[in-house]
Amino acid sequence: MVSSILAGIGRGLVGFLTRPIKGYAPAFPPDLDALSRVIQPGDVLLVEGNTRIAVAIKYLTQSTWSHAALCVGDRLGVREADGEPHVLVEATAEAGVTTAPLTKYRDMHVRLCRPVALTPADREAVIRFMVERIGYGYDVRNIVDLARYLLPTPPVPVRLRRRMLALGSGEPTRTICSTLIAQAFQSVRYPILPRVKHWDDDRRVKSAYGRAEVLHIRHHSLYTPRDFDISPYFAIVKPTIETGFDYKRFLWGEDRPVELHPPAGTPQA
Repeated sequence: MVSSILAGIGRGLVGFLTRPIKGYAPAFPPDLDALSRVIQPGDVLLVEGNTRIAVAIKYLTQSTWSHAALCVGDRLGVREADGEPHVLVEATAEAGVTTAPLTKYRDMHVRLCRPVALTPADREAVIRFMVERIGYGYDVRNIVDLARYLLPTPPVPVRLRRRMLALGSGEPTRTICSTLIAQAFQSVRYPILPRVKHWDDDRRVKSAYGRAEVLHIRHHSLYTPRDFDISPYFAIVKPTIETGFDYKRFLWGEDRPVELHPPAGTPQA
């Protein structure tokens, strides 16, 4: 009974929380042409997000990223009206696990993360894992959990923030974006964060908080978009650089110097 009530409340909140925030503009919108040439199947695309739920996720994870999608390549057979293929598989609150074209994120800040040394066979297994789950529902109880922290200063201690993202229903056919992708990589035993068995087991994790976080993560439901960004096993791929950036051809401003005229009445030298 409680679960069904929370699910009903969650569905009612979806429309409100997924509505874009007015005035959002990315600092640097992506170069879609470069991104489309560089992105590869198996890459994780992180998205800043421009909705109320994105604000909650970014606050709780202390990160720029609120959403993640996996590139599966042009194999889905789904296209936009203009012929653009759907190359992403993602979990969204509105549609559950679904597909999307790259242009969906043309007006948002994004980051491309690539699993290093992933074998072709395991890459295909990760992709197949995601494709087979298209149509699964989104864990709307997670929406309820996040909505509680949409306050100007949510009273959530730092040590509890990640746990607040893991309060969904736990049903196997319901998921959220980053946990589904983490589950896909874990299915081929590809790591996302270093494995730390004990508090003093790995001094590469310098802070006490960071070490406690890594120790706490044992299940895919605890992974967030931020983890792919900070992972030592995923390379950050910048399309502008990969497609041949030449700083000598960079335009700083006008092609010719702009003549500045002093205000009227200003004494001339």
